[in-house]
Amino acid sequence: MTVTDVTLGVDIGGTNTKFGLVDRGGKCIAEMSIATNAHEPAENLIARLHEKVEEMRRPLSGKYELRGVGIGAPNANYYRGTIENPPNLSWKGVVDMAALIRKYYDLPVAVTNDANAAALGEMLYGAARGMKNFIVITLGTGLGSGIVAGGELVYGADGFAGEIGHTTVDPEGRECGCGGRGHLETYASAGGICRTVSELLSVRRTESELRAIAPRDLTSMMIAGAAGRGDGIAKEAFEFTGRILGMKLADSVAHVSPEAIILFGGLAAAGALIFDPTKRSLEEYLLPIFRGKVQLLPSGLREGDVAVLGASALIWNEILKERK
Repeated sequence: MTVTDVTLGVDIGGTNTKFGLVDRGGKCIAEMSIATNAHEPAENLIARLHEKVEEMRRPLSGKYELRGVGIGAPNANYYRGTIENPPNLSWKGVVDMAALIRKYYDLPVAVTNDANAAALGEMLYGAARGMKNFIVITLGTGLGSGIVAGGELVYGADGFAGEIGHTTVDPEGRECGCGGRGHLETYASAGGICRTVSELLSVRRTESELRAIAPRDLTSMMIAGAAGRGDGIAKEAFEFTGRILGMKLADSVAHVSPEAIILFGGLAAAGALIFDPTKRSLEEYLLPIFRGKVQLLPSGLREGDVAVLGASALIWNEILKERK
């Protein structure tokens, strides 16, 4: 019987932790999810994770060989294998995630933030296949980013490079969850566009179906639906969001000269509503030598697969580097 090598990809979120077994070609053999229970210690999560992973592997015994574990998580440090003061989790200080995993699996372990993992997922399985220089932007509740230059993820001196979402749009602007002001993610994200709609509704007298929705219930999907039906406030919100996003992405192009910028996440699912104004703004603010050279692309992965495939790509990438 042929035995297929697989890796375990784990995505740790504030609410749920998703994980799956993925082969070298990016096929997910099996996948599960458990509650993160963010108020509990990290040790509890990993113990429960191990129990469920073994439950998942049992019917596959003899057919697949586990070769490594890749983990995507907020505030993860690739160099140290740690997760450090993550938002939406009660883990204070530094959690040695790689050491916790190795209590159960004597295998290669790699840890990075979820956006970096997504970038590797795009490089191995998605829209960036064949590329060596690109940026992935995750447009979720906030804005995450992963930068690949020369075929390698950019981690910087301390392992935390690539925080495009925390570059400044307006020093006196919106308060960010990190404590700063006017950061890109407060404007260009699912949460950011909801704030934009609330601000527009307060200063415009224009009729809008969004006026009937309480601010706390508003979602980017609702705004996209309204824009698709011709709602003026919703359309203006997308134009404003795309203009700011394109402007800041032009700064990133000047830094790393990517072949492409890939957008994914809830806000990116709005398609042309966000891509068109972002592309126009990007071209407007680009240094002339870069104009017309940078593709703006949607993810090549299904949104539900990105987290696990990205985490698995992280460890596959490490295994491949070791083999060279």
